[in-house]
Amino acid sequence: MASSLSSRPFLTSPRTDGGSGFGFHSSDLTKLSVQFSIRRTAPKKLEVQAAGSTFGTYFRVTTYGESHGGGVGCIIDGCPPRLPLSEADMQVDLDRRRPGQSRITTPRKETDTCKIFSGIAEGMTTGSPIMVNVPNTDQRGHDYSEMSMAYRPSHADATYDFKYGVRSVQGGGRSSARETIGRVAAGAVAKKILKKFSGTEVFAYVSQVHKVVLPENVVDHESLTLDQIESNIVRCPDPEYAEKMIAAIDAVRVRGDSVGGVVTCIVRNVPRGLGSPVFDKLEAQLAKVAMSLPATKGFEFGSGFSGTFMTGSEHNDEFFTDEHGRIRTRTNRSGGIQGGISNGEIINMKIAFKPTSTISKKQHTVTRDKQETELIARGRHDPCVVPRAVPMVEAVVAMVLVDQLMAQFAQCELFPINPALQEPMELPMLEPANLPI
Repeated sequence: MASSLSSRPFLTSPRTDGGSGFGFHSSDLTKLSVQFSIRRTAPKKLEVQAAGSTFGTYFRVTTYGESHGGGVGCIIDGCPPRLPLSEADMQVDLDRRRPGQSRITTPRKETDTCKIFSGIAEGMTTGSPIMVNVPNTDQRGHDYSEMSMAYRPSHADATYDFKYGVRSVQGGGRSSARETIGRVAAGAVAKKILKKFSGTEVFAYVSQVHKVVLPENVVDHESLTLDQIESNIVRCPDPEYAEKMIAAIDAVRVRGDSVGGVVTCIVRNVPRGLGSPVFDKLEAQLAKVAMSLPATKGFEFGSGFSGTFMTGSEHNDEFFTDEHGRIRTRTNRSGGIQGGISNGEIINMKIAFKPTSTISKKQHTVTRDKQETELIARGRHDPCVVPRAVPMVEAVVAMVLVDQLMAQFAQCELFPINPALQEPMELPMLEPANLPI
């Protein structure tokens, strides 16, 4: 309610009763008029913004689509202009993620061929939103008729009903790993930006399947290549342990069961200064996107839980100056991040994935009308999700780094840097006059 007061002002004069202070003439009371004007406003409507399908502040990615709908994809907003980009750039990682690659993945046959609908002109990004779509072509909705009434144990069937009161039954809808197609497409763009701007490389690989654990330090993170990761169907860079992992998956696959595992992700040539205190620490952002992936159950950064067995003197990363005059750390138990800010060392993390929820063994469950029953799930599912999770992990990590890179550039490199303490984020061989225009 708004009001206004209209009258002649109170008149003040010395008091005549011998007291101190000021008063007003009683005759003025008859001349005082008060007017109220009331402005009626429409009642405010309650607006709830809890969609949960968008990530990023400067490099914003929104995914859309469902497992058995018309298609899936993403909208990328904030991509820098003048970046050479085509469907082929995205298709490489989409092919690594797609189903039907080998006997240890789901037999669903999808080409996952992407199409860019906007944001590109003459092979270059324009700075406007980029829309990417991948159609669903190999759908078998009838495989999910029984699951429309019975909840699959440890799946999102029940919780989606609890939250929304309705759900897409076929393939799990938005809870399906097929949603990650949009993230992988956006991640391919993010990885290209990182590579061109600062030479940053993101690599992930399988370091554990069930009880087969790749020992620490077997993989050289300084020299790891994509070819080493892609040299076998389980995406473990060590051939000996790769065979053991494949055997572990085969053992449960033939029984209609599933196993989980761990994906390790490393990032090389990371610009210093990425991440912001307090709630936007870089490892906190990485943990958020990693744990947003389907089937994730754990996130470990740097020394992780093993660091709890050390003393401070054992765990601390001591500083030194290298032959190029750069301040470095002799060890990297911090995982490339200290105080939530990247220090230029290799970033490393591990993400744990549970066994695939949908299995073809008989399980006890309940129906939507609360009746106990038994369920043998049909459909096509991965006996172990970790081999196909590798490009998914790389994608979301790259999305975080580009978003933080743009934030750092906007805030801390708007004016000339302090060369005594800071270094430029872009590739050192690119002088300002030679940067791509």
